[in-house]
Amino acid sequence: MTAEADGRAVVRVGSPTERRNPDSVDLDLMSTRDVVRVINDADRTVPTAVAAVLDEIAAAVDRAVAAIRSGRRVHYFGAGTSGRLGVLDVAELPPTFNSPEDWFCAHLAGGTGAVFRPVEDAEDSVDGGTREAAECVRSGDLAVGLAASGRTPYVLGALRAARAAGAGTVLVTADPRAAAAREVDIFIGVDTGPEVVSGSTRMKAATAQKLVLNAFSTAVMVRLGRVYSNLMIDMVATNAKLRGRMISILEEATGYGEEGCRRALADADGDLKVALVALVSGASVAEARGALARAAGQVRGALALLAEQM
Repeated sequence: MTAEADGRAVVRVGSPTERRNPDSVDLDLMSTRDVVRVINDADRTVPTAVAAVLDEIAAAVDRAVAAIRSGRRVHYFGAGTSGRLGVLDVAELPPTFNSPEDWFCAHLAGGTGAVFRPVEDAEDSVDGGTREAAECVRSGDLAVGLAASGRTPYVLGALRAARAAGAGTVLVTADPRAAAAREVDIFIGVDTGPEVVSGSTRMKAATAQKLVLNAFSTAVMVRLGRVYSNLMIDMVATNAKLRGRMISILEEATGYGEEGCRRALADADGDLKVALVALVSGASVAEARGALARAAGQVRGALALLAEQM
């Protein structure tokens, strides 16, 4: 670390994302079609890089499920693009899976205002991350750090404080050799390599983080019974399209026609899971609701309980 004339610190980051990509050195001389082709060619390497860390993602999922089942929470800590992706993932879970809002919590360096306007210096504050984690992370929680470079001070400060509080820790980064790997319980280092525009981690590194977060949070919801087969059975119908999707889901899951599904949904006061269990099992709405309560909201568990009674 050195200092500029105005006294501000300077850091030279050694992450692979900072290296020059040999496929794009003439990017500014290319035709528009070739620019987007080079970007697309690079993007196609990301799923393969994510596939190499599926074991680590699965381990993080199991830790998150255990935390939530014991009444704890999952926290995302990130800065810049990484942090915004965490905010997006958390925002999409309640409407998609009807998950309680306190299951997942997103923390962004610079606060919510940094979603729309960069607060660049906020990511350099170890103390900022430490304070935020100390205020809300508890023993048994899971803290997930999102840092493309693997060295973001705000994120590392939060993870250290979370670990000190007795929480599990995960780091998701685009540097598979990040030194911070030794400081966390689960290290997810996705080797996305140099960006098309050197250092622009809103590109491949961010795409990888989005894929990791999609897989992580969706798998958590599957394990917690928020999905039946491959259907969203805990969704919140907040508009006409989603209300129509609820009917379609019931038709797919039960084999009943539209009229029967509409009637079952009305009888269940709009509760898709109750209507589904009632239709599949032949039980009453009250029986279906009771079975779901005994099965902790698991549709297959509720169906098994009802089958035993018949």
